[in-house]
Amino acid sequence: MKFDNREDILQITPLWKGERFPDGRPKVPDDILQRMRNITLEEAWGPLWSEGYKFQFEGDLKCTHEKAKLVGRAVTSVMVPMRPDLNQALLEYGQKEEGRKGFFNQWVIDSLVEDDVVVVDLFDKVYEGTYVGGNLSTAIAARTKRGGAVIWGGIRDNEQIVEIPNIQVYYRGVDPTAIANVTMTGFNVPTRIGKAICLPGDVVLGTISGVIFVPAHLAEKVVVHAEKSHIKDVFGFRRLSEKKYTTAQIDSRWSMEMFEDFMEWFKTDPEAQEYAHLDWTEDREELMKWHEEHPEGKTEVTL
Repeated sequence: MKFDNREDILQITPLWKGERFPDGRPKVPDDILQRMRNITLEEAWGPLWSEGYKFQFEGDLKCTHEKAKLVGRAVTSVMVPMRPDLNQALLEYGQKEEGRKGFFNQWVIDSLVEDDVVVVDLFDKVYEGTYVGGNLSTAIAARTKRGGAVIWGGIRDNEQIVEIPNIQVYYRGVDPTAIANVTMTGFNVPTRIGKAICLPGDVVLGTISGVIFVPAHLAEKVVVHAEKSHIKDVFGFRRLSEKKYTTAQIDSRWSMEMFEDFMEWFKTDPEAQEYAHLDWTEDREELMKWHEEHPEGKTEVTL
């Protein structure tokens, strides 16, 4: 059993065709991460659900910085209750064969780079299940710049962590005990966080609503879908306030006339300029095809 093994990571992320880190983790481009910071959790959830990814969200978590959004690439870890023979074998292997220093959680944090997020299944252990405290949270902040952690378990030193800038930590509970009686059986492997699953390299999006894990190969699609949804909402709000369209028209599949009205607004309105990079060619073609197939013009709600 090897930790942070490139061959294993390549095996479980075959749909990612872009750049990778040396250990094999998908490296979603910085531009996509930056754009991900501007979308809501629900906007990210929608396209994942429609693609069949129904177990990517977990909301039953606390966080150290209520107003801070978390975005980054996942570095995953799986912990289990400590069994002496297994614990000794894996600890010695990591330290002697792979040259790692300290305890299991320190191995993971020492591997972090900019924009990483630690994602840890600590089997909901809080007492003696405090994955990070003040020191390790400071190390996460220093290494990731604006990353953090998602821990299905505990933390300690919360009063210190809340004073650390540029970090967000999601967790299940707080306890003053140090981490103990646990063993890491997986490092950058599939990891369960409550009802959700996360793979190494997934984009982690954390908000006040909870955390969603976006598969690397779908990250750009999710961002584009969210940006289009957002700017269409801005247009819809504008036209509703002007009483040009009804709510039924805005919330249903648009007519071609409405779409062309939107495109003219999109090209000229200053509020839309931030999204000028979006390409609407396929959207127009799909809408035209739908209307050709439904000449009766039936209403179809698209909420």
